[in-house]
Amino acid sequence: MFAALAITLSALAMSAIVAVRYLLTSGGFAFWTAKRHPGLYANRRQIAREIGWSLASALIYGLPAGIVAWGWRQHGWTRIYTDPHAYPLWWLPASILLYLLAHDAWFYWTHRAMHEPRLFSRIHAVHHASRPPTAWAAMSFHWSEALTGAIVIPALVFLIPIHVAALGIVLAIMTLMGVTNHMGWELFPRALVHGRAGEWLITATHHQRHHRDYRCNYGLYFRLWDRLCGTDKGLGGF
Repeated sequence: MFAALAITLSALAMSAIVAVRYLLTSGGFAFWTAKRHPGLYANRRQIAREIGWSLASALIYGLPAGIVAWGWRQHGWTRIYTDPHAYPLWWLPASILLYLLAHDAWFYWTHRAMHEPRLFSRIHAVHHASRPPTAWAAMSFHWSEALTGAIVIPALVFLIPIHVAALGIVLAIMTLMGVTNHMGWELFPRALVHGRAGEWLITATHHQRHHRDYRCNYGLYFRLWDRLCGTDKGLGGF
């Protein structure tokens, strides 16, 4: 009985953390957008819908995270570690890259699957109802799509050792990329976006084309799977 209560409280706490992180990050970039591009986010009804779906997604994201966090603290579940000397120092950046690559692969294939007509109309259309997307749309998902995203990192911590600080960096990158890819304008400098790094990294210019053309540019962090599978259609415009 006590364990059930503790797990519930842990899940609710993690959901609250995800919700606050979303509100602060998306809200901060939306404020910046209002300063840089006044009037770009003029559709208040759309933004209200995006916030509503995103807060529901925050609850879903918090559930597996809270369970895993409780198990890690109470029973040592997972391969999260706190001693930086438990593994070689080179493993810190390597583990971050592995998590991003694994998450990107999962995202690409589940995202591409959701563009099949049945799944799109029932699930993914919620996200694409944002036309054009805004910084508030980063977590605007149907509950079942949110669930596919919520299980990735909690599953990886059972498979790949990672320092708790490195895990925090992974979550920060996930949040930053999710928001900036939907801003409706390009945050990063042209030299990066149109240079060699931009050939492999996804930014708003690349993801904007996905929201415009639908059947291309499915990746989250990297253009690797899009390139391998012939679904990379290049950069979009604003």
